[in-house]
This record gives sequence, structure tokens and C-alpha cells, in this order.
Amino acid sequence: MISAIKRLHIYFKEMYPIIPRLILGAMVFLEIYFIVLLNHGVTKFDIGIQECVCAFTVFSFLCWLRIADDFKDYELDCRLFKERPLPSGRVKKKDLAVFVSILIAFTLLINFIFMNNFIFCLILYTYGSLMAVWFFQKHKIQKSLPMALITHNPVQMILNIYVISFAIIKYGITAFDLTNAMAVFTLYFPALIWEVARKIRAPKNETEYVTYSKLFGYKKACNFVIIVTIMDIITNYILVWKLSKISVIALTINIVWVILAIMKFKKDPEKFKLVSAIEIYTYIQESIMIVTVAGYLITR
Repeated sequence: MISAIKRLHIYFKEMYPIIPRLILGAMVFLEIYFIVLLNHGVTKFDIGIQECVCAFTVFSFLCWLRIADDFKDYELDCRLFKERPLPSGRVKKKDLAVFVSILIAFTLLINFIFMNNFIFCLILYTYGSLMAVWFFQKHKIQKSLPMALITHNPVQMILNIYVISFAIIKYGITAFDLTNAMAVFTLYFPALIWEVARKIRAPKNETEYVTYSKLFGYKKACNFVIIVTIMDIITNYILVWKLSKISVIALTINIVWVILAIMKFKKDPEKFKLVSAIEIYTYIQESIMIVTVAGYLITR
């Protein structure tokens, strides 16, 4: 028992730091929750146990996805990432299997007891379960990077819907409108951008690891990132327009510099690290969204 706990400590220290990810889960929840409520004119809030459960569920679900990915990619990681906790043998599959089973059971239980949108929690975890088994099409999806992206990346939208549904039901706001539609895509586009960007490499840096740059060429892959980034910023414009015009300006500056950074990578991919620029862009963007919400709440 003590040995298993020590091994889990190694895993989470290296692969999924608990405290930072708990904070991230809370931030993701609060951003979506308040963006939806404030855009619908809700300014009086009843914060309680449900909000805590919802934020914890975001953390818990993302933790499960992290572990599920390590299980799914175990054979590949044993070849390419031998130093990681699981393929290195420093952590056992049984340790993670027991932990994640308890985590899922606990998360579903508190959602059943406290939440008003339990059905959406079931949908979220059903989709996650299908992802964990490659939608029963491992022989097709695992070999196709684009197919894996199409089938797996929408999970962020389903996670968003889980949070949005809670806000809609609790405050009785309109379910189907432009704000909610855009809120479904917030954080989805950044996740999509990052997922593609981290698999774009300069020609000389390619290995047996399959990347989008290897499949389509790094310039075409970069063009895709630019298109999705523009779509991302449009959704954010719509969500912050009522709340802060200054945030619109800040978002504009952020997208301009990141597009210039992508163009710089296209010109000289060997001297510029694309994923680092994308990560900075994402942190700045989400910070702007959080500051927008906080600023509006403070000054209202």
C-alpha cells in the first residue's frame, strides 16, 4: 500500500501535478461558468457545494484522460519515451488502474448527490470511456493521426457543455443562443491548436513519431493552426464584447503576435519553437478571459 502511494506520487509529480491541475480545473470551470452567466445578465450568484463539485469534476476528468492516454500509448512510449514513469517501470499499471477507478467512482457519486445535470456528467464520462478504448476502432484510429484528432478532441466541447448545462439549469437561462454556442467552443480551439502545434516539427527534427508536419508538410500544418487561431479569437470576441472592450483590444494584440510567430516558424522552422509560442498565446488568452470576468465582477 505504502509502495503504491509512493509510486503514484512519482507519477503525479512528473505527469500530472495535483495542486496546479486542481487550480487549472477551477480556473477552467470559473471562466466558462461566469462567461455564460454574465453574458446572460446574471449578476447575483449563489455559490456553494455544486460549484466545488463542478470544478473538481473538470480536474478529475482531465486527470482520467491523462492516465487513459498513458495506457493507450504504452507500447509507443516504451519505444520513444522510456524515461516516463509508466514505461520506465517506476509506476505500475495496477497503481493507476486502482487510483483512477476510485477517482471515477467518487466523481460520479458526488455528481449524482449534488449536481442538477447528472445526465451531462454521464454523457461526459461515457464519451471518455469510448475514447479510452479507441471507440472500439483501435486498428483504424491509432494508425491515423487526423482520425484520432477528430474523434478525441471534441471531448473538450463535451466538458464545456457539462459546465454550461449546470449554469443553465441552476439559473434558468436560455439554453440555445449565440453566447452558449460560442462558450461550447471556448477552450476547445486552444486545445485543438496546441494538439496540432505540438506535432509540427522542422523537417530535420522528424523521427518515427508521427506528426502533422510529416503527413502534410509543416507549412500546410501551420496554415491550419492559423485558421483555427482566427476562429478561436472570433469566439472570444463574441464572449467578451459585452463585458470589456479593452479585452477585445488585448485579444487582438495577442492574435497578431502569435500569427507573426507562426509565420516566422514557417520561414525558418529550425530556429523557432512553434509549440512554445502557442503555449504563451494560450496562457495570455485565457488570462485575458479570466481578468475580463474578474474585472467585470469587481466593477459591476
